[in-house]
Amino acid sequence: MNKIDLVTIQNKTEEYKDKEVVIGGWVRSTRDNKSFGFVDLNDGTTFKGIQVVINNTLDNFAQVVKLNAGSSLIVEGKLVLTPENKQPYEVIASKIEICSATDETYPIQKKRHTVEFLRENAYLRGRTNLFNAVFRVRNACAFAIHSFFQGENFMYVNTPIITSADCEGGSDVFRVTTHNFYDKKVMETATPENDFFGKNVFLSPTGQLEAEAFALTFSKVYTFGPTFRSENSNTARHASEFWMIEPEMAFCDLKGDMVIMEKMIKYIINYVFDHCPQELEFLDQFVEKGLIEKLKNVVSNDFAHCTYTEAIEQLKKNNDNFEFKVEWGIDLQSEHERYLCETIYKKPVFVTDYPVDIKAFYMRMNDDGKTVAACDLLAPGIGEIIGGSQREERYDVLLEKIHKFNLKPEDYSWYLDLRKYGSVVHSGFGLGFDRILMYITGISNIRDAQFCPRTPKNCIF
Repeated sequence: MNKIDLVTIQNKTEEYKDKEVVIGGWVRSTRDNKSFGFVDLNDGTTFKGIQVVINNTLDNFAQVVKLNAGSSLIVEGKLVLTPENKQPYEVIASKIEICSATDETYPIQKKRHTVEFLRENAYLRGRTNLFNAVFRVRNACAFAIHSFFQGENFMYVNTPIITSADCEGGSDVFRVTTHNFYDKKVMETATPENDFFGKNVFLSPTGQLEAEAFALTFSKVYTFGPTFRSENSNTARHASEFWMIEPEMAFCDLKGDMVIMEKMIKYIINYVFDHCPQELEFLDQFVEKGLIEKLKNVVSNDFAHCTYTEAIEQLKKNNDNFEFKVEWGIDLQSEHERYLCETIYKKPVFVTDYPVDIKAFYMRMNDDGKTVAACDLLAPGIGEIIGGSQREERYDVLLEKIHKFNLKPEDYSWYLDLRKYGSVVHSGFGLGFDRILMYITGISNIRDAQFCPRTPKNCIF
């Protein structure tokens, strides 16, 4: 008899009613009263597991009821409906095979653990209700993203993880090399020219530039993959390895860019509503009270819009409340972003037209010569979750900005050539996947949005 996933039983309960089934999973808890007992079992395919009823006539009854959490079992038995109980169905076991029994050293016990403790045992934390819910929502969000863009006629492209340009002109990138830094003789003659690629290369912090090249062939493309920053930051919003969704659209200005951003966010949330109701109920109860209402408010209302200049004027009125004082030309801090969307607008807000000096070189210069056609989408509880812009499509202006940002034109020769070979108005944005997951689940630290978080001094497994 083949093992059946618990999610299949959940979705086809009537089909398996009063039938013999084989299930497998990991023990969450056991309890007994000598003549019979119960095992709470979960195989990871659904948020809520299944109750297994065991009778003392089973050969290994005494061993099963004393199993620790985390032990693994294969159970044969009959699925019966129990609508009068908390659980709508259960399995009456006729045979149980103990695959592996944990001992008292198993880290995930019945007591409620802190997220800090669970990060130290990240390889097991998915077995807790919290991380079971978070990672199942992560899965749903990933599928929703692909579904959304495919439905909007975007092509999925895979951009390089290794790049020869640091893309945004910053220094917080990881260098990739085959030079042996532990061999002093090798390092005496080590140069970029005799390294593997013959030049300095880095783990890419973005796939945007390459995606622009694809967009200027296929009109609408998106990437969805890992990106890397070596910024030595230990905030709750930063990680050294993170996933980005980066669409690029030809024949699209900043206004059209923001339309797609808003449409995408609402699509993802609605998808999670449809496919993860149990997980959202748990997160609403134990992580962020009012989470479901917050998300409903997002999908049922239009996002707000204001310019950077308008935002600065509003924030100045409350300068006494900020650690970082506000004046035109500064890069908005998290406290400013959250004040805008949580106190002033009370919903997600697009801030547009930032000063040219605080934004990347590739963003299109506005006619005022002081600002660029850029936007950030700010969300209550987290701040910025998307950054986007209309890209500079004019060759001369882009070249001038490359010089202004002290970048080497030869490193961007192909990018400049795109402006000579059929350039059009085009736009794009980057959505931090881990940050949108934080927003949808209510968790407050990016380390808890990732399976294997990578942060300064932290690479556990």
